[in-house]
Amino acid sequence: MSHDVPPRHATPGARRLLVADDDPSTRQFLAGALGGHGYRVTLACDGAEALSFGRAERFDALILDCRMPHAGAIDVLATLRGDTGSASKEATALATSAEVPSSLRAELLNAGFAGIIEKPCRIASVVDALAATLGVDGQLRVLDDQAGLTAAGDTATMQALRRLLRAELVELAAELDTVAADPTALVERMHRLRSACGFCGAARLGTQAKVLQVHVRETRAVVPGAMARFRAELDATLAALPD
Repeated sequence: MSHDVPPRHATPGARRLLVADDDPSTRQFLAGALGGHGYRVTLACDGAEALSFGRAERFDALILDCRMPHAGAIDVLATLRGDTGSASKEATALATSAEVPSSLRAELLNAGFAGIIEKPCRIASVVDALAATLGVDGQLRVLDDQAGLTAAGDTATMQALRRLLRAELVELAAELDTVAADPTALVERMHRLRSACGFCGAARLGTQAKVLQVHVRETRAVVPGAMARFRAELDATLAALPD
């Protein structure tokens, strides 16, 4: 029996997830853990239920097991993507599997999955994968002056560091497509960027860089949805920083 699992820390407009897995323990683990992170979770026990829910309801993201009765992750996603009337046609999709050989990883990424989670999984991996494409906590400020002052020590130093960050971001924006073509280089660039953001209170971009770094390191690929989300945060930070 499938059901909604409300978030334990309810927030207005909580993001909705569909978790489909034929293993009851996996379903309950993901439902409880993701509910604890503020997501509203609907559970499906096989591919047929996942298709039924995905067609009828709009989910922000789908977490689909690769091997389920009636339809696995790839078939479920292909059917939803190909159905113009599907409510979740454009939802971000993550795949889960107990075994992820390189051939399956490539097949899933080519099928449009934004990430692959190997079971048994760490909930942090799932949360970072979701944040890489859906975005980080909306309550985080683009620029957190208090955090910047704490790190820099005084206003003049903070503003100087923010001008340096702006110059770095202008350069990164111009190079982003090139950097994204090399996952190893992107992971290293995000590591450096997180430090620069932390020194001057660029909270949202620093957090988005962190989840992108972790996501690319675990997925071993750079997916368009994650890069689009990062670019949006980069643009928002540039707009907020002083010239």
